[in-house]
Amino acid sequence: MFRICLLIAIAIGFITGLSPQASAAVQTQTEAAQTLTSADEKLTQFLESHWQSFLQDYPEYASYLGMANKEQSRRWTDNSLKAIEQRYQSDLALRKKMQDIDRAALSAAQKVNYDLFKWQLDKSIEEHEFKTYLIPITQLSGVHTLNDFANIVPLNSVEDYRNWLVRLERLPTLIAQTRKLMEKGMSEGIMPAAATMQRVAPQLDALIVEDAKKSVFYTPFAKLPDHFSDADKQDLQTQAVTIIDKQLTPAYRDLKTFFTEQYLPGSKEEHGVWARAKGKQYYEYLVRYYTTTDMTPDAIHQLGLEEVARNRAEMDKVIAEVGFEGTFEEFLTFLRTDPQFYYESPEALFEGYLAVSKRLDPELTKLFGKLPRAPYGLKPIPDNTAPQAPTAYYSGPSADGLRPGWYYVNLHQPETRPKYEMEVLSVHEAVPGHHLQIALQMELGELPMFRRFLGFTVFTEGWGLYSERLGYDMNLYTDPYSRFGQLTYDMWRSIRLVVDTGIHYKGWTRQEAIDYFKANAAKSEEDITNEVDRYIAMPGQALAYKIGQLKMLELREKATSQLGDKFDIRAFHDTMLGSGSVPLNVLESNINEWIAEFENE
Repeated sequence: MFRICLLIAIAIGFITGLSPQASAAVQTQTEAAQTLTSADEKLTQFLESHWQSFLQDYPEYASYLGMANKEQSRRWTDNSLKAIEQRYQSDLALRKKMQDIDRAALSAAQKVNYDLFKWQLDKSIEEHEFKTYLIPITQLSGVHTLNDFANIVPLNSVEDYRNWLVRLERLPTLIAQTRKLMEKGMSEGIMPAAATMQRVAPQLDALIVEDAKKSVFYTPFAKLPDHFSDADKQDLQTQAVTIIDKQLTPAYRDLKTFFTEQYLPGSKEEHGVWARAKGKQYYEYLVRYYTTTDMTPDAIHQLGLEEVARNRAEMDKVIAEVGFEGTFEEFLTFLRTDPQFYYESPEALFEGYLAVSKRLDPELTKLFGKLPRAPYGLKPIPDNTAPQAPTAYYSGPSADGLRPGWYYVNLHQPETRPKYEMEVLSVHEAVPGHHLQIALQMELGELPMFRRFLGFTVFTEGWGLYSERLGYDMNLYTDPYSRFGQLTYDMWRSIRLVVDTGIHYKGWTRQEAIDYFKANAAKSEEDITNEVDRYIAMPGQALAYKIGQLKMLELREKATSQLGDKFDIRAFHDTMLGSGSVPLNVLESNINEWIAEFENE
C-alpha cells in the first residue's frame, strides 16, 4: 500500500541568533508538522488494513483484481446470515475507529481519502437496515450466473484449474446460503417482482444437464492449454465431470424446485420498491447513494421529463434532415424494422463492432494528455446470459496486468441490434468511456487502494455518458442516422430518470414504463423490455448516468466560458480523471481549483 509522505525541511540546527519567540514558533511548527505526519500515517495504515480485510471478505473481487492468494482463489464470499451480520458489526466498529483519527490534522489529500471512505462506510451501514441482502438473485446476477466467473479468474496453470475446481466444489454451499436468504426474505415479505423473476427460471434450467460435458461449467475444461500434460488434462476433466454430475447439477436442481414451487409464486405483483416496508425511504436512500446528491425523486423525475423534451426536439431536426415523411412514431418503426439498419448474423455484427473499435484509439490523443497502459479487447456476451443481458457491458483489467479490459457485446438476435447505435455504444463502453477511465484510475498509484479499485456510479457512468458526446470531437456520427443513434442513447438515459422514479416512487406499472420508453426512443422492443426489467431489479442505479453527465457538461461549459482561449480540453479531461472516481461535489471542487489556477497564470 502506498504511504502518503509529507516532506518536512526544518533547519533548526542551522539557525542561529533566534529570539526566544522565534524559537518557540519554530518548535510549534515542528510539533504541528509531526502531528500532521502522524495523522496521515495513521489513516494510511487504517485504509491498508481495511483493504486487506475487504479482499478476505470478498475473495471473488480479489480474483477479479488479480490479487487473490491460493486460499482466496478457492473460496466464495460467505453469504450466511451470520457472516452478513458480522460484516455489518465490523462496519460499525470501523466507523467508531475512524473517530480516533484527527481529521483536522490530516493533509488536504488525506482529508479527501478520509471523507470518501467514511461516505462509503456510512452508506453501507445505512443500506443494511433495508435488508437488501434478502433478495440475493436477479435475472442479471446471482449464483445462477457464476459460470461466467471462469472468464475472470486466471486459468493459465494446472494449479489455477485446481483452484477453480475447489471453488466449484464449494459452490453448493453458496447455493444453500442463497436459498436461506431467499427463505428469510419470504418470511419477512422482502421479495422481488414476479415479472423479473420469471426470467430466472430458464437460466436455472440451462444449468441442469444430463451430460456434464454439455454444462456451461465444463466449458473451461473442454479445451485445456496445450502445454498441460495428457495426464493432467485427463485428471482435470475427470474431476470437472464428477463435480458437475455429483454436486453442481443436483444443487441447481434443488434450487430450481424451490424457486418454481415456492419463491416465484411468492414474488410480488408490484414492480416498484415503494411496495416494500420502508420502500419510499429505501428509494430516497438509493437516489442519494447513486447520485451523491441531495436531489429528491420528484426533482429527478421532472429533470427527466425536461431532458426527454430537449432530446426530442433534437431528434425531430434529424428526421427533417433525412427527409422522412411521417410521424415520430412511424420513424421509430422504420428504424426498428428496415433491414438496412441491421446485420444478418452474429458473426457480421461482431465484425462490425471490431471495425468501429479500431477507429476509436487514434482519436484519443486530441482529447487526453494521459492514456492508460492497459489494453482492451472485444468479446461476445456468453450465450446463456445474452437473452437477458443489456446491449453491451465492460469488464475492467486486472491489477496485475495479466487480464486486459473487455468490451462485451450482445450478439443475440442481431436483427434487433441496429448499426446506428454501434458508434455511441462503443465510445461509452470502451474508449474514451469506461475502459479509459477505469484503467487510468487503476494506475493512480498515489491513491489508496479503495480509491483505485472502487468508485462512485455517478462518476463512472456519468463519464461513460459524457464520453458519448465526445464522439463528435472524435469525428464519429458523420451519418445522420448515427447522430440519431447518439441522441437515442442520450434519450435512453433521460427516459431512465422518468421511468426509474416512476416505477419505484410513483407506482408506475411495468407496462406503463415500457410504453413510455417505446414512445420516445428508437430502441427495439426487446431492448426496451430488458431495460425496464433491469430498472425493476436494480432500483436507482439507472439515475446515475444522466445526473453525472449533466454535471460534467456543466463543468466543461463553465471552464470554457471562464478560461476562453486558455481552455485546454486535454488538460480539462486529465483533471477530471486525475482523482479517480469521486462524488460530484469533489469533482466540482477539483475543476474549480483547476480553473482558478489557469486564470491566475
